[in-house]
Formats: sequence, structure tokens, C-alpha cells
Amino acid sequence: MKLLEGKTALITGAARGIGKGIALRFAKEGANLALTDLVLNDDTATLEKELQSFGVKAKIYAADASNFEASATVVEQIVKDFGRIDVLINNAGITRDTLLMRMTEDQWDLVLKVNLKSVFNMTKAVQGTMLKQKSGSIINMSSVVGVSGNAGQSNYSASKAGIIGFTKSIAKELGSRNIRSNAIAPGFIITEMTGKLDEKVKEEWIKTIPLKRGGTPDDVADVCLFLASDLSSYVSGQVINVCGGMNT
Repeated sequence: MKLLEGKTALITGAARGIGKGIALRFAKEGANLALTDLVLNDDTATLEKELQSFGVKAKIYAADASNFEASATVVEQIVKDFGRIDVLINNAGITRDTLLMRMTEDQWDLVLKVNLKSVFNMTKAVQGTMLKQKSGSIINMSSVVGVSGNAGQSNYSASKAGIIGFTKSIAKELGSRNIRSNAIAPGFIITEMTGKLDEKVKEEWIKTIPLKRGGTPDDVADVCLFLASDLSSYVSGQVINVCGGMNT
């Protein structure tokens, strides 16, 4: 039996990068998939078909996870379409990196809204369904910079550190109803976003990593699979670094 057979997973920000990697990994393990992204286009249509080719139910919804009402609406529709939500992965996120002395109020507010408020919005929206089921796994995508901080990323670091505090609090609130809450803290992961960095910058990053390579979306997806499956039934309130030893 596949590890996620019979489960329905909701993944935000799933059209590319880490979110897409998680979706593909979950489809291979038999999960039905409800994905959200800001807009639907040719890429999301292609991904939807690719996921369905694994023999699972998959649908991508246009929704802004940073909007409270939109989050509640899309979750309501997903429950109607799929009947249940077993796994929530709060993956949506952006960066607006700059030194504090140059950072604008809008750059601060936008990153906190998209990265942190979206986690509140979506968790709040799925809570009722998971409480009725008396089961669920919530996985929040933090970052190593949420654990250790990073110059030029005070807004991003603050949002990702906030996710860790939220994750631990929800684990304590909902644990008695068999709902688990964990966070993943990726390090330097090679995606479309990091692919735009200068090669010298990437080389300097890799020098700081004990395993001497950047991570892949699959590296993160494998840890998500563990946390989403029954293999982690006694794991809650934890932050798992996926960073090649960088944050050691």
C-alpha cells in the first residue's frame, strides 16, 4: 500500500518549486491533491494533468492564501469536492530581501502577510474539518533563517520565525484531537527562484553546507511525506531542518 493512499492533501503555493515537488511526490504515494496558487495558467493545467496521470484525484484552485475570506472559501469548496482534508501544507511564500535601512513598510507588510498570515488563514480554515475527523497533519514551511536569522532578510526571517511559534502553539492546542502540527526549515534549495542567483553567490552558499550541495525540492518533499504519513503519528510540535547540515 502506498504511504498516502486514501488521504487528501491541500498544498498552497504549489505551482512551482518546492510546492510542485511535494505535490508530485504525494501523487506517487497515492494522495488525492487539492492545490492552490494565485492564478491558473498553462503551467497549472499541465501540472494538474501530470498529477492525475498517477491515478489520483487532483485539482488546482486559484486562491490567495494571504486573504482570510478567500482561504475560507477555497477550503469550503475543497471539502465539497474531496470530502475531507487529511494534510495541510502551508507552503506559499515570497521574499523581498534588503537591508533594514532600505526596507520599506510595504516590503515588511507584504512578506509578513503572504508568509505568516497565510498560515493562520489556511490553518484556521481547515481546523473545523480536521476536528470533525479527529485527525490531521499540518505541515508549515519555515526556513533555516527563521531559526538563525540572516542579514538582509529581517522581514523574511521574522515571518518564518513566526511560523515556528505558531506551529508549536497549534500542536499544543489540537494534539488532544489527534491533529499534529510540525514545521520544516529548508536551507539552500535549488528552485526557479534560487536559480536566478549569480553562480558565485550560489558557490559561496554551498561552501557553508557540510554536505557540499544545494538541496532539491525532492529533499523537502521526502520529509513532508514522512510528516504527512502515519509513519510520524507520534511526531508533533517539531521543527525539522532540511539544510544539508548548514544550520548545525
